[in-house]
Amino acid sequence: MTERIGLLNSLATTIADYRAGELTPPTLDHVERWVQQFDGCVQVPLLREVVHVLKTTYFSRASIQEFLAGLAASSELAGAHPSEFWRSANFLNIQQNGNSQREMLDMFDGILVAEYGLSIDLCGLQGGAFIYLDDVMFSGNRIGNDLETWIRDAAPSRATVHVVVIAIHSSGEYLTDRRLRATIEASGKKIGIKYWRAKTIENRKSYKNASEVLWPAKLPDDADLNVYLALAHKFPFEPRALGGKLGPFSSEPGRQILERELLLAGVKIRANCANPKDIMRPLGFSPFGLGFGSMIVTFRNCPNNCPLALWWGDPYAGSSSPLSKWYPLFPRKTYTREVSIDGFS
Repeated sequence: MTERIGLLNSLATTIADYRAGELTPPTLDHVERWVQQFDGCVQVPLLREVVHVLKTTYFSRASIQEFLAGLAASSELAGAHPSEFWRSANFLNIQQNGNSQREMLDMFDGILVAEYGLSIDLCGLQGGAFIYLDDVMFSGNRIGNDLETWIRDAAPSRATVHVVVIAIHSSGEYLTDRRLRATIEASGKKIGIKYWRAKTIENRKSYKNASEVLWPAKLPDDADLNVYLALAHKFPFEPRALGGKLGPFSSEPGRQILERELLLAGVKIRANCANPKDIMRPLGFSPFGLGFGSMIVTFRNCPNNCPLALWWGDPYAGSSSPLSKWYPLFPRKTYTREVSIDGFS
């Protein structure tokens, strides 16, 4: 078996349950079709790094269930008597956009039924904690919007809210916590918020040299990229310093290959759109720099905060559509209209 075939198989295996039941399971041929869109000399090195990164940034259904089951039994969250804690817990179903909260609640419901004989629909007592469950926090906009409205309009005068997600990006956590603290203060209510996650990803600008998202240290000389960089940007790109924290990446050279190739592909994808929105950036939807740069994907969906080269495109689109110009590794399920930087639907 050649290295290339081994890498194609490995990646297909890692993402095997992506949108299971909605899409044909990803195969070696699917991954091959995606990687062939890059220059031939970089395809194997790019595959090496994508395989390495997604082993820790792709969350399968099984891995999410394992995290939630562990949290359900956690004495740090649920105390010495978890069944009593969950029986009194009030599960929020207040998501204004998308279905991720409902789907995560369904998954957690199965865990509570199996472990404690409790159904979420029968839980909830006055004075019990409130649980806000979702998949991933990116910018924090969605969670902030949901909880801000709830705090202002529906929350009791005193409450504890546990925000439970699979992964949190540090900038999103910082901005969301600051926003919600201000909302709580303005409301006059006494509400405490705690955050629970399986993984934290560093992406704050002040810590860019230790970032764990795609944040190039240097930019290639490319005509399309130069055109993009010449556009007016409210928050222009600032490179990170070489070295530093690797996070999910295998090495500095491996990281640079991934950053360069996904950036160049994203620039070309964007150039094929007649009137791209400013928030549509090569490394993922964001108002900042070259894009959000997240590599977090779950079995449910791929967020638009990930590089365009991972999810942009529709194999079934007509040849006149810009969506036909790129074949996605993770075909993305979108909202009826894209309204949020946090792009899970």
